[in-house]
Amino acid sequence: MAFLELHGLTKRFGDFAAVDDLTFTVERGSFVSLLGPSGCGKTTTLQMVAGFETPTEGKIILDGKDLSGIPARERGLGIVFQTYALFTHMTVEENVGFGLEMRKVSRAERKRRVADALDLVHLSHLGNRYPRQMSGGQRQRVALARALVIEPQLLLLDEPLSNLDAKLREEMQLELRRIQREANVTTLMVTHDQSEALALSDSIVVIDHGRLRQDATPFDVYETPQSSFVSRFLGKSNNFSARLESAGPDGSKLVCGSLDLQGPRVDLAPGPVEIALRPERITLVGADAGQLRGTVAERVFMGNQWLLRIETEIGDMLVMRYNTGRAEAEQGATVGLSWKPEDIRILPAEETSA
Repeated sequence: MAFLELHGLTKRFGDFAAVDDLTFTVERGSFVSLLGPSGCGKTTTLQMVAGFETPTEGKIILDGKDLSGIPARERGLGIVFQTYALFTHMTVEENVGFGLEMRKVSRAERKRRVADALDLVHLSHLGNRYPRQMSGGQRQRVALARALVIEPQLLLLDEPLSNLDAKLREEMQLELRRIQREANVTTLMVTHDQSEALALSDSIVVIDHGRLRQDATPFDVYETPQSSFVSRFLGKSNNFSARLESAGPDGSKLVCGSLDLQGPRVDLAPGPVEIALRPERITLVGADAGQLRGTVAERVFMGNQWLLRIETEIGDMLVMRYNTGRAEAEQGATVGLSWKPEDIRILPAEETSA
């Protein structure tokens, strides 16, 4: 039985459905991310779980208990906001212990639990400091300790790393995952950052226009997207309109522009489809080899990899090449593009979205 269950969750503001018939589950002890573009309904979903918004329809079940009608302060959830919301006039220890004080926990017990929480986030040596004396990453860990010290059934994270610079953000992703695992707390996080969701999550719930688009492991969401939206939103993708000519147990035959292509087995009827191909699955070969010829229009060095934009007869294609210590094809060079048939993803044409 799932630990957290959302059944047909809907939130309307007038005629606008911010969340529309959303259903998914979260297993005990897992880390699940709600992922989607700005305005897709993910934060509204988190607010309904927290008790800050009342659902128009649907149910939220936590550990077998219906949360309908239970005020936010009585749900016993740990919450970390995007701004951290620390009290600037309180020390780190006082910030972390505030929730326990409000719950009338004894001074001795409060001291012990605050110490354990600060030890968990590796801030035991900074308990007497004030938030203004700390870095962004340290303040983020204080907010985590404050949320965890009350021993919540569920930890809710609302874009917790968005205020950090890129390098610190990557470091804190590792810290956040370590803390969540050591605390063994079921966690639901809102993010619009694809790499963050892929790095942290046991499962990703992809939302668009308030509706569920896919719910799967990070690997499955990235490797086997179920729609054009998911393939485009999760990382870089080359997407083209095509026609599925035939599909059998040995694979599929496709036509894309003037190209005849081979694809994997797919459970779709012949007709219009969309194909998706990840940039890192494409190999550059000689100009007279591969499935497609093109011209290097742009070449960007990104440190550990190269990103190339190749102009082809079916449209521009992005190609990602790992840095092996030598420069890739220069701008203006004619190259061949090659890939394995099984690396093509064939998607229903009606799923095409902006």
